[in-house]
Amino acid sequence: MILTLLLSSFLTFVELNCENLFDYSHDEGKEDMEFTPEGARRWTRTRYWRKLNNIGQELLSCSDQLPDLVALVEIENDSVMHDLTHRSLLRGAGYEYLMTCSPDVRGLDIALLYQPSRFRPVCYDQLAVPTEEGVRSTRDILYVEGETFQGDTLHVFVIHAPSRYGGELETRTRRYQVMNVLLSALLPLSGRKIIVAGDFNDYADSPSLRMLPDSLLVKVTRDAQGRHGHARGTYRYQGEWRSIDHILLSPSLVPQIDSVFINDAPFLLEPEETYGGWKPRRTFQGYRYQRGYSDHLPLVVQFKQ
Repeated sequence: MILTLLLSSFLTFVELNCENLFDYSHDEGKEDMEFTPEGARRWTRTRYWRKLNNIGQELLSCSDQLPDLVALVEIENDSVMHDLTHRSLLRGAGYEYLMTCSPDVRGLDIALLYQPSRFRPVCYDQLAVPTEEGVRSTRDILYVEGETFQGDTLHVFVIHAPSRYGGELETRTRRYQVMNVLLSALLPLSGRKIIVAGDFNDYADSPSLRMLPDSLLVKVTRDAQGRHGHARGTYRYQGEWRSIDHILLSPSLVPQIDSVFINDAPFLLEPEETYGGWKPRRTFQGYRYQRGYSDHLPLVVQFKQ
């Protein structure tokens, strides 16, 4: 499939948690055996390539034109990103990428896809998040500075904060540590054009998100709704739509917003049998494989240029 980039006066930014986008080989030193053909999830080559193409289809459905910048969460390694951009349904889209190489025990990382004709990286870094002794290491923060096709300089941060597994209160300090690292990087950039996106594993009104002052960052996706009228958040748990994925902007970028929405295209959803309505059509329900996309829905912000 050959994709043609349609030039647009809009710049489209997408954030998506891909739900365990692992390859099907074991990486030495990483706890990824369940995502191998012999592992608990029977993660075969066929399932891997279906997942790659599903993620590609999900991204292509976010807007009428190809998204210009895509923040991806839960990517295992560079070979997965190469397959996604060069060998999957997205192979004709021309995407390039930057990603972290973090000490996460499962091997999960984060990445930024970009269209070289629309965004040119100038520099990038990965910001390490310190952890206490005996606590599992988490993902680094990805930082990319680049220029848009209109000549604006953007500072982009992509985050995947530690989960709430073990209890929200018990794990709260781990998310505080991520916010402290982010704040240290943001303060010297005051007045610049900044995008922060990712899975924060917290809600917009949670203590960790409240560490980011409105004078520095605006939670523009706080009240985002599904474009097709189904979703009221990016994630559904026990029948309740909530958003732990967020896109935050510096105040200088807010006037350039054209639209903010959740991509809840019907093919990304399935019936919620217990509570009614719809929920994201995920890859696994427990350990039951169901050929889906992700347990999160994509967040989309379109900017006027």
